[in-house]
Amino acid sequence: MKSIKFKALPVLLAVAATVSFTSCSKKGSSKGASSATGWKINDKKGGFQYNAKYKKAETPPGMVPVEGGTFTMGKVQDDVMHDWNNSPNQQHVQSFFMDETEVTNFMYTEYLFWVKKVFPPTEESYKNIYDGVVPDTLVWRNRLGYNETMTLNYLRHPAYANYPVVGVNWIQAVEFSKWRTDRVNENILEREGFLKRDAKITDVAADANFSTETYLAAPTQTYGGNEEIVLQKGARGSSGRSGQNADETATNVYAQRSSGLILPEYRLPTEAEWEYAALALVGNREYNLYKGQKKYPWNGQYTRSGKRKKRGDQLANFKQGKGDYGGIAGWSDDGADITQYVKAYAPNDFGLYDMAGNVAEWVADVYRPVVDDEANDFNYYRGNVYMKNKIGEDGTVELVTMDNIAYDTLSNGKIVARNFPGQIAQVPVDENETYLRTQFSTSDNRNYRDGDRQSTRYFDFGNTEEESEAEKDKHRMYDSPEHSVSRDSLGDLLKQYDKSSKRTTLVDDNVRVYKGGSWRDRAYWLDPASRRYFPQDMSTDYIGFRCAMSKVGPKSNKKTARN
Repeated sequence: MKSIKFKALPVLLAVAATVSFTSCSKKGSSKGASSATGWKINDKKGGFQYNAKYKKAETPPGMVPVEGGTFTMGKVQDDVMHDWNNSPNQQHVQSFFMDETEVTNFMYTEYLFWVKKVFPPTEESYKNIYDGVVPDTLVWRNRLGYNETMTLNYLRHPAYANYPVVGVNWIQAVEFSKWRTDRVNENILEREGFLKRDAKITDVAADANFSTETYLAAPTQTYGGNEEIVLQKGARGSSGRSGQNADETATNVYAQRSSGLILPEYRLPTEAEWEYAALALVGNREYNLYKGQKKYPWNGQYTRSGKRKKRGDQLANFKQGKGDYGGIAGWSDDGADITQYVKAYAPNDFGLYDMAGNVAEWVADVYRPVVDDEANDFNYYRGNVYMKNKIGEDGTVELVTMDNIAYDTLSNGKIVARNFPGQIAQVPVDENETYLRTQFSTSDNRNYRDGDRQSTRYFDFGNTEEESEAEKDKHRMYDSPEHSVSRDSLGDLLKQYDKSSKRTTLVDDNVRVYKGGSWRDRAYWLDPASRRYFPQDMSTDYIGFRCAMSKVGPKSNKKTARN
């Protein structure tokens, strides 16, 4: 892998704590001086540079803020499906941002346009990149149904532009989120004068595009190291736009996290975040709701509106009965037979649309029948795989190039790219990062407390030092099949199926939770506490997704901690 060396950069220094400034009225102090050292901050002669004018994080495009808090995750009412996979437990979720709607066909086709422009599928070396991000439009087909209209039109026809995208598997949803992170931050840096205007359109190429993490670690290597595009603040007259987050004092520097400009990553919401956001208890603080008695994202026990102007109208898009996806023509129904355009129904008290019905939604978590609140009750999430930047032999980060793109072959034979040129290559954390840590001991924590000694005192481990693989197999809590699908040099599928009679479940580290009901589901699944799972590399015509982003700084934007 090609190694990229750092150049000496006059970058902003990140700090671990907020710098406080003393008042000029105090004796012996001066305005703009550090209360720690007394040194002048943001001295143009080369002193410590810091964005002292930072106020708060801007709301990301398409998102609304969700103030965190405590809630009862899971059901406290009868589980008519008898899954028993959502026992109630108390959780606390940190504040975050969330898309006000599901990701639409319009938003996803913008992604397809960018990938197709940067990595033309007509070129042999790029074809798998574009093919790997295209949704599966054949999910609409049914052996005993005529759905070719949706197969041919749903993704790209403007009539469906504002409908939620479907046919996207969990892996594709994650890759879209990464792409969105880079495009939003690229736009912010251009706006603030750190990137040449319109370079994201006129100068982008396969070997010269923007990556947020590359810009933070090695700014001079962004856009293939083109210094005419990646600018320093104050250099070449690039003053940028004056704004509340802009550091107007610093000169000849690149933006860093301490600038307060670069947003955290777009990502899939965790299951706890999604359920908390769907419940929206912020609008009703009755004790019984706080303890988990709320059935839907709206108040009340019914799916129809009780308000005078809309009395009897359905509050979500779902299957109302066998053979009934939208009611009788001309009568009060949900207004849709398949999916519905976003914002067709009223939002919940957080301002989020379609948190029940329309399409179910992928969340980040690996599925297990039990939410292990005994191990953690703060920002609960199962699925951590800790990675770090790959460092070359010369001590510098290594960037992905066209020669070392990593591809995965999914269970259906689809080939997807794990990274793009210009991104920093990632490797799992090793013992240097895990040594003497109490929080984690391995890079991959998807199956933590999952049949090991920590999970139950009744587990029979036997002689783990010398037991065979067959004996170890008996000790697996989730004994799922281990299929293997790959492609040979000619592109033909090589399928190796696990036909062992010992396999007793489909639950493994590659199945993900999806939440909420869809246009195909009955009202039972509209309950935010309901949970199901699906293989992460497969897609359907009823699962979509929306993005979330962690909020940095205070829990809320109130001027005082309490009011």
